[in-house]
Amino acid sequence: MSYPLSILDLSTVLPGQPVAEAVAASVELAQKAEEQGFHRIWFAEHHNFPSIASSATSVLLAHVAAHTERIRLGSGGIMLPNHSPLVIAEQFGTLAEIHPGRIDLGLGRAPGTDQRTMMALRRDPSAADTFPRDIKELQGYLRGESLIPGVDAFPGHGTNVPLYILGSSQYGAQLAAALGLGYSFASHFAPQMLEHAATIYRERFEPSESVPAPHFIAALNVIAADTEAEAHAQLEIAHRHRIRQMLGRGRDLSEDDVTMLLHSAGGEQVLSMMKYTAVGTIETVKAYLDEFRERVQADELIITNAAPDLAARHRTLELLGEHIIRR
Repeated sequence: MSYPLSILDLSTVLPGQPVAEAVAASVELAQKAEEQGFHRIWFAEHHNFPSIASSATSVLLAHVAAHTERIRLGSGGIMLPNHSPLVIAEQFGTLAEIHPGRIDLGLGRAPGTDQRTMMALRRDPSAADTFPRDIKELQGYLRGESLIPGVDAFPGHGTNVPLYILGSSQYGAQLAAALGLGYSFASHFAPQMLEHAATIYRERFEPSESVPAPHFIAALNVIAADTEAEAHAQLEIAHRHRIRQMLGRGRDLSEDDVTMLLHSAGGEQVLSMMKYTAVGTIETVKAYLDEFRERVQADELIITNAAPDLAARHRTLELLGEHIIRR
């Protein structure tokens, strides 16, 4: 394979499913991904979503790392304005000391939640304004070159955990380029500015000691199955789950409610977020991935495994591993 293939796992909690079971499924998927040769797995920080179990991202990473051996693990991402840079340096420095050479730190500036939950997080509404400065402070701790005299991260000091900027707009591309960091675009749910952001990042990239050349990661949704019909049936279930997740928060939606919302203006907007989705047999999916990567000149692809149940997600990883990664 000519490019790394990675996974973004939201640690999805299905309706009525115990959280412990969802976390166990994430461990199983990480083990399967490691077996199949995937490059890395990232977990995302979200809050107040009953369908997502990765809110305490560093805790989940520690658990998954303890049950795998080689695959890289990280955040996709930590929403840095929700935290002090020192605390994140300590958390990820600890992970890096326990699992050397396996930990990444992807950073975003959004709250990862709604306005009310943002207040519960004690997040200052203007916190995103200091995102560039906070990244430099965090980077200083991890390099062992603290920008604050007399303050350092223990653990964390000198671990040099690799940093990536996550984004869905021109801002993130410009920032990653200016700081000389890797950049991951959230095209799995925010497709509109993908090609523009990719171009800006490459054109404006300033080489750094840790990242001498641009490293652009593009995200997309994938469902691979043994037949086209099976894959598209799974996509229909995934669409309905996405509608429940995005439009049904705080409501108990019936199947008829979901069907109605699917064909509403709000439903169409939610489903448009999945514009970049590879679905079908492995031949169809491989052709889609190759064309997608070539079009945006991605150095790496990171997939969300959109299949609706654990067995189907395992099959997607097996097909990708056998026909793309290890081919």
